[in-house]
Amino acid sequence: MNAPAVSPRHRVFQVLENPNRADRLSWAVEIGLIVLILASVTAVALETVPELFARFHTEFRLFDLLITLAFTVEYIARVWAAPEDKPDKPAWLARLHYMRSPMAIIDLVAILPFYLALFMPLDLQLLRVLRLLRIYKLARYSPALTVLMSVIREEAATLLAAFSILTILLIFAAAGAYWVEHAAQPEAFGSVPAAMWWSMVTLTTVGYGDVTPITPMGRVFGGAITILGVGMAALPAGIIASGMADHLHRRRDRLREEFRCALEDGHIDLGEGRKIERLRRELGISREIAHGIHQDVRRKQFQRLQCTCPQCGHEFQHKGDDE
Repeated sequence: MNAPAVSPRHRVFQVLENPNRADRLSWAVEIGLIVLILASVTAVALETVPELFARFHTEFRLFDLLITLAFTVEYIARVWAAPEDKPDKPAWLARLHYMRSPMAIIDLVAILPFYLALFMPLDLQLLRVLRLLRIYKLARYSPALTVLMSVIREEAATLLAAFSILTILLIFAAAGAYWVEHAAQPEAFGSVPAAMWWSMVTLTTVGYGDVTPITPMGRVFGGAITILGVGMAALPAGIIASGMADHLHRRRDRLREEFRCALEDGHIDLGEGRKIERLRRELGISREIAHGIHQDVRRKQFQRLQCTCPQCGHEFQHKGDDE
């Protein structure tokens, strides 16, 4: 029997949103986009060298035009194919939902500066900064960055609370430093906003040393703020680290459940193996960890096959595939 025909829109969706290494086209498109992103960011960085920009101004402009056209085609194709991800919704609603997603916004920001410059005068330095944001497009192809963005989104409320506490401490430290040091160092601690720099550097335990308290009271106060900063500045990092560990644990549990379902009949057939491999790549789990999960699931299922004789109570093992 002939395989069912795949619509062009579905094919575009497969290539862009579900790249498969077994599919040469999707693999080539993924690698090509990654190369374009890196080349674009490199070109923007090189433009900031005055000698290079003066010598290769035309080449830089032409290269940026080609990169922008490629990213524009990619963005339009992703929006056009978005209904394939949500077939139960109207096409326009699925596209709108996709356009509001973080990755779609990043894709739009990657091409927007070029078109804005065509219709309105923009500062060259601002354009370069906006074009450097293209580096965030790599998040789509990096499981680690995807996990980080997911964790930040999930822990947004907790992170906001942590940053609120840090802001309160920042203002308190600046006000205290102003009170004890403004008479001795009016140029560095002449106002609360001026003391903000010292309080920020001290709370984050960076300690540049360009501004330091010189009065005895100021040094005591600065030491107390430094001790507070050791714990408080690490709070957001701890929240993100804990969230990433939990997120990675859930991903492994998802792969574990897939293995468990596939091994219900005692073995994994070709179709189940391909499905598990696609899920493994989607979740960003290494082959070594996936192999360990597979072995653990097989061992636990084998142990469940142990039975007890109803006559003598003797335990015996079912001869499974592991032997």
